[in-house]
Amino acid sequence: MTVRSRSAAQSSLRRLFTKVWVRASVFVLVAVVFALAAGVIGAILPFRVVINLGQNSVGSLLQIIATAMLTATTFSVTAMVTAYSSATTTATPRSTQLLIADPTSQKSLSVFVGAFVFSMVGIIALSTGYYNDQGRTILFVGTLLVIAVVVVTLMRWIAHLADFGRMADVIDRVERAAADSLLAYASDPALGAQRLTDIPAGSHQVWAEDVGFVVHVDVAALNRVATASDVKIYVDSTAGRSAGPLNPLCHVVGRLPASDAVKVRSAFRIAAHRDYEQDPRLGVIALAEIGSRALSPATNDPGTAIEVISALQRVFVRALTVTPHPEATFDRVWIKPPEVETLVTDAFRPIARDGASLIEVQTRLQKALASIAAAAPDHHATLEAAARDAMRRARKSLDKADYHDLRATVRGLW
Repeated sequence: MTVRSRSAAQSSLRRLFTKVWVRASVFVLVAVVFALAAGVIGAILPFRVVINLGQNSVGSLLQIIATAMLTATTFSVTAMVTAYSSATTTATPRSTQLLIADPTSQKSLSVFVGAFVFSMVGIIALSTGYYNDQGRTILFVGTLLVIAVVVVTLMRWIAHLADFGRMADVIDRVERAAADSLLAYASDPALGAQRLTDIPAGSHQVWAEDVGFVVHVDVAALNRVATASDVKIYVDSTAGRSAGPLNPLCHVVGRLPASDAVKVRSAFRIAAHRDYEQDPRLGVIALAEIGSRALSPATNDPGTAIEVISALQRVFVRALTVTPHPEATFDRVWIKPPEVETLVTDAFRPIARDGASLIEVQTRLQKALASIAAAAPDHHATLEAAARDAMRRARKSLDKADYHDLRATVRGLW
């Protein structure tokens, strides 16, 4: 099953486990069970395992862990919020959802919170006499294990912070997200449905009950409803498009009962913000925003724009050389996927516009477009049109000598 063909339930479950509170809750639950299990295990073991511990040594260790983990948790939250804020102001707000879903930072924070809860539960249990001698020994061994896990996690977290939220890290994350969604799009543009060309006359529209962006379309659910009701469904709002009074979710040919219309609406998940999973445009838009912001007069960082162009080049070369699946899986659903022309425009027009007066940026942009065209000759005309548009903008902004140099470079490329 591809990323783009996940069901709504699978997609919702995946999103749930990218939330930091979910990971933290799991670690807290494990910590509580681990701390309380020492007393139960100590009471039921048929043999005795007792270490001669010093006066309240386990309690002292737990006190130290509780204090240290509270400090580490506060520090980690501060570092994460700082990284989110930095990415928002220097890169693009569209990148923060990728930083928030970073598994390393989530695991580190969860371990620290879990260790804190483990120590607090252990301290409370010790003060109430919950453990016998054997239970305290097991708790001591468990505490040493928790300390080892915390030390390893802390070292990994410190190493991770060296790059977390920096511009290169943000570009790499957005590039991976763009590549994943574009590769999934290229391999299955219509999400397993049939490709939509025209909507038949006589169809009636199904509208969303909420206003927002479509972030996921469960094509399998739509096909089941269409088969059960003997109708045909033509999807108008794919992931990334807005749903509202002007944009219907889909068009239906045939009689669709009211109960099945509710099922059709539930196959479209509406949210306030766009998501990378099924939206091939969002990744390239986010990369273009990073490059465009770097070229603003306030930032004036053409080097970052050149890095973004290189990232876009890698993404498009990988995506446009993928062979799509020839057969449709769902025979009663039609979808019109985004056109390659739209994706190329989203990716390169902002940089061509904002970097029109910089020959370094324009030269790298032309080389990237020519490289993509050489790798994907089927889309040569689209990429050449984007190159001509960039040249038109450069002609109006570049110095004459720079423009002649750029034109000579372009002639050699195309």
